[in-house]
Order: sequence, then C-alpha cells, then structure tokens
Amino acid sequence: MDVLSTENTASSLNTWTRKNLLGIAELSPEEIMLILDTAEAMQEIGARTIKKVPTLRGKTVLNLFFEPSTRTRTSFEIAEKRLSADTLSMAVGASSVSKGETLVDTALNLEAMQPDIIVLRHSSSGSCDLLARTCRSAIINAGDGMHEHPTQALLDAFTIRQHKPKLSSLKVAIIGDLIHSRVLRSNIHLLTKLGVEVCVCGPPTLIPQKITQFGVQATSSIEEAVTNADVVMLLRIQLERMQGAFFPSLREYFRVFGMTEKRVKLAKPDVIIMHPGPINRGVEIASEVADGPYSVILDQVANGVAVRMAVLYLLAGGVENEKAA
Repeated sequence: MDVLSTENTASSLNTWTRKNLLGIAELSPEEIMLILDTAEAMQEIGARTIKKVPTLRGKTVLNLFFEPSTRTRTSFEIAEKRLSADTLSMAVGASSVSKGETLVDTALNLEAMQPDIIVLRHSSSGSCDLLARTCRSAIINAGDGMHEHPTQALLDAFTIRQHKPKLSSLKVAIIGDLIHSRVLRSNIHLLTKLGVEVCVCGPPTLIPQKITQFGVQATSSIEEAVTNADVVMLLRIQLERMQGAFFPSLREYFRVFGMTEKRVKLAKPDVIIMHPGPINRGVEIASEVADGPYSVILDQVANGVAVRMAVLYLLAGGVENEKAA
C-alpha cells in the first residue's frame, strides 16, 4: 500500500539512506525537506475515519524514555500504532536501570529481542550517539540532554510551513532559556540550513557564549527580537537544569521577557506564536497570547504525530518496505 499522496514525494524517498536520526546538524537541507514532504502525506492518515495503515506491520519499536515526557512520548506511540508497528514503552523506573544497569547494557539486552527501532530520550547529551555505535537497531533521538531534539525542530518547521509559504524569507525570533535548550540547538541547525533569519533572545545569563557563530543574531531586548518577526517561538524556563540564580524571579522574568499582547503587536500582523511545551503561563507567555488567534501551539502538538510517522517510515525502509509487502 502506498501511503504517500504524490508521485514526486514517493520517488524522492529513494534518496533516504540514513539508518538513524541523531540530530539535525547531520542532515542536509534536502533530507530535511524530504522528511517534511513525507509528513504531509502522513498527515492525511490522521484525517481518516480509520487512522491506521499496515506500512510497518511486522516491525518492532522500543520507546525508552529516561526523562518525563507527555507530548513526545505520546505522539511517538500514536505514530507507531498508526503505522501498525508492534510497540513497547519501557517504564525506566521499574527496569533494571534502577538496580544500576548501564544504558548500553539495557539497550543491548533489549536488542537481543531483535527490535527494529529504538526511540530514546535521555538526560545525558550524546546518549543516542552512544547507542547508535553499539546497537544494530535504528536509533531515533527523542531528546538527549542539552544536545538536540530533532523531531521537535522538524515538527516546528512543518508547522511554520503550514502557515508561511516560503521559509527562506522569514524572520524567526526564539526567546527564553537558550542555554539549556536542546530545542533551540535543533531549530538553529534546521532554520539556518533553510535560509531563515533567526534572532535569539533571553537574559544575558541564559544566552550561550559565541552563539552568533551559528549564523544567528542575539539580543537581550525582547522588543528588538520581536519587531517585524514572522514567527515568535517561546522556550520554557528549565528550572530543573539550573544550579544557581540566572534571574531575580519568575515574576521579573515575565516582566522583562514574557510574551504579552503588547509585545505581539511589534511583530508582523500575521505572526504565529509557538512553544514546544510544556508552557508556563505567566512566565514565558501570557494566557491571552497562548490562547490567542496567532497561537499555533496545539498545531505543533498535532503535527508531531505526522512528523514522527514520517521519520519512522523513512528509517524503517519507506517505499522499499511497501514494495516487499
């Protein structure tokens, strides 16, 4: 069964050769566009009465989440089920990890059961790369430490493309906790590869040193960052990763850097407001902005399923699998 809706997209799938998805940094612009194009076809499946196709029937996917997750874990599980994969989500707290077993030993023991794909979220940067070097299974990075979160950046780009026809002519402002954000790193890699103008903003204590070397502008003035922006992306303040005080208080942060209706008016009239979640109302964003007409936050959540279906599809063999079915 051909799940793809256009001949051009289907023929381009033959160019996908990667075994793993570890980060956006390693992808070419063509590979990024291939995933986004494939996600468009996958989105159509979610609009059907029966939201399921047999594309990955017989494939086994393990979801290993060593960090809490709502949106990422749930959307991966839904994506896997819609493609008819056999899935297992491991509760790490009830596993042998709690007895001192290492990540590699856990993965190798699970791999002995011959899964096809492992989806990993872990608090340590580089954990996905470590598994990719030791496991035969394909590895998908669902967020590793402060390194990358590639599928989040892909779903963000997919959402932007739904609302803005030409990515390369856009200004995107990314505001918040920049120094601890793997979402920022993946989005910078992706957006700059596609020719987008990116301006990052946050308290000076939360702006990574030398970030401008990655082809972005940096400022501590939210007004400067938001002015004439086509897209404004807010990032969560990650208190759980902070040791010490990076700003006086959450109230003060909102006063200086929070996205209010007044600040939204500095952007272009057709601006869209994004947030990877979970949102902290009254900290990064006012409720009237999060729930306003320019907010596409829930669109991002919905699009996560289609994008993760596309990634699973491509890594599992795509069209070649369908020909053999």
